[in-house]
Amino acid sequence: MVESRPTTSADPSSPLARSSDGEGHPSNSPADPAAIDAPQPASELVELALKDLRSRRKQLEGEIAELERRRNQIEREISSTFSGQSDAVARRLKGFQDYLVGALQDLVVSAEQMELVVPPLLVQPSPLDQPSPVTPETPPAAAGGVFAGDEDLIRARLAQQQGQPDFYADPWILRRSLDSSGASLLLNWFLEQGGRGAQASTGSRNRNGLIAAAAIAILGELYGERFQTLVLAGTPERLGEWRRALQDCLGLSREDFGPTSGIVLIERAEALIERADRLEERGELPFIVVDAAEESVAVAILQFPLWLAFAAGPDEIAREEEPY
Repeated sequence: MVESRPTTSADPSSPLARSSDGEGHPSNSPADPAAIDAPQPASELVELALKDLRSRRKQLEGEIAELERRRNQIEREISSTFSGQSDAVARRLKGFQDYLVGALQDLVVSAEQMELVVPPLLVQPSPLDQPSPVTPETPPAAAGGVFAGDEDLIRARLAQQQGQPDFYADPWILRRSLDSSGASLLLNWFLEQGGRGAQASTGSRNRNGLIAAAAIAILGELYGERFQTLVLAGTPERLGEWRRALQDCLGLSREDFGPTSGIVLIERAEALIERADRLEERGELPFIVVDAAEESVAVAILQFPLWLAFAAGPDEIAREEEPY
């Protein structure tokens, strides 16, 4: 009789059960060689590549640092040698040369624009200074030969100006009466001095203005609008007195006292000379009247053909020196 063995059921937790599937085949485990040869994930390959790049970058940075160190050493050696120093000196000299050339060029341009030498003042004789032609029938004229041909007219006008005043006469004609001393002064100035010279002051700016107004009236008849009167006085107060005197004696208005026409009132001799020069350039004739308070007459004024300077006496000078 055969003895039968009892059948035992497989325990799922036993090793035998874990090593086989439901059909009794053994299953793949981590120790399986096929599992070891499986491909690795992509993230691990990227990490290996980055690691290799970092290593090469570090190596290149080291080589660059070594090259820079060698370059700095070479530059120090060049600068310490004669050739390097001479090259640096040559560059500095070239820069200084360029600067010096530019500075000299600027200096030349500035010097050309400057008036280093004041041109001399050339005094040309006036056409009125030319002596009048002398004929056998006409005796030689006196020092004032310029007005010799107008002597009759001058004497007639001076005699007329000594008559009764004409307060309603036309402008630029004497409206006041000229006394005999003033007429004699002007006769001497016209015929003896030729319209160029100094005469003694009458002691009053108003009376000097009357004499100047009489001369302006006669010159206006002789030359028309070809001449302009320039009055030189050193202060605005004195110029104001001259304006009132001439305005009253000649019947003028404020419009007749201006910088371009009529009578010009000037404080400085330099400005008067400049104005007279411009008049002569335009073919006009300046008539210069110098106030008695002026201590001297500028030499340049003497070149002009018509000028009348009033010479003050000691008493008048003392009064002029008193403050206004």
